Amino acid sequence: MQKKLLFILIINLCFAITVQAQIRYVVIPESPRPGDPITVALTAGISDVQLIVNERQIAKAGAFLIPAENGNPSFITAIITVPSTAEPGDAILRLNNEIGVFHEIPITIAPRTFRSETINLDAALTSLVADPNPERTAESERLWAILATTGNQVYHTGPFLLPVTSTRRTSQFGTRRINAYSDGRRVTSIHAGVDFGIPTGTEVRASGRGRVVLSRMRILTGFSVILEHAPGVYSLYYHLDSVIAQEGSIVAAGSVIGLSGSTGFSTGPHLHWEFRVSTENTDPDVLVARPLIDKELIISRLFN
Repeated sequence: MQKKLLFILIINLCFAITVQAQIRYVVIPESPRPGDPITVALTAGISDVQLIVNERQIAKAGAFLIPAENGNPSFITAIITVPSTAEPGDAILRLNNEIGVFHEIPITIAPRTFRSETINLDAALTSLVADPNPERTAESERLWAILATTGNQVYHTGPFLLPVTSTRRTSQFGTRRINAYSDGRRVTSIHAGVDFGIPTGTEVRASGRGRVVLSRMRILTGFSVILEHAPGVYSLYYHLDSVIAQEGSIVAAGSVIGLSGSTGFSTGPHLHWEFRVSTENTDPDVLVARPLIDKELIISRLFN
């Protein structure tokens, strides 16, 4: 009996080693910075990816299928963002399936420095953001329910477009902010997107093909549009003067979705442009510089 059990144990161990040896994966980039999205692709089926630092999960994203097309094979992918608060150093991408941990990939988080700024608020803006408001709380809960939703449709895989032609930026991604309230209080926050200083009425265009999951007035973000581009991947456009995109519709990359303004919690005319990946604020400029899912590169590395 003991010999039989030992034989089974050896067979299972050999099978596990063989499976691990056959795992093929792609990680883009291999040394991400805080705020950078990471694209993980592989041929084996997984359910999700965790980003682990010092044995603690700091981010998590679900996996989804990129189907075969134009003679190219299918593969599994997940997009996970390094939080902008992450410290540089060693980290692990933990790939999980329905049984448990499937594989672990060591990576290195590169250092990054963010700017800092102080925003002086008048009494009206202080009241808007600080006074208790059940409607504002309900809007926040609805927003997070949207951003936490992981669908199964892929609308966009390539690089994203800038939403406006202006190059004038009034605030950068990841800026460490101090909001100086009119009553003397100072509250810290992290700017989750990029602000473009543009005149009211400037056309704002969809950064990529996507489904309109929100297009309405909100207390803090004013007239707002949110687009879903892939499972867990959303672009957000805030403080608009008016919205054009209709909830539930599919919009093409570059189509006009609204006009810029200064509605909601805003100190002047501008567009706040933001990306969220599995709820984590993500550097929009990285998604403009490289494809969300680089199919050609991934397929060449996985199958060639």
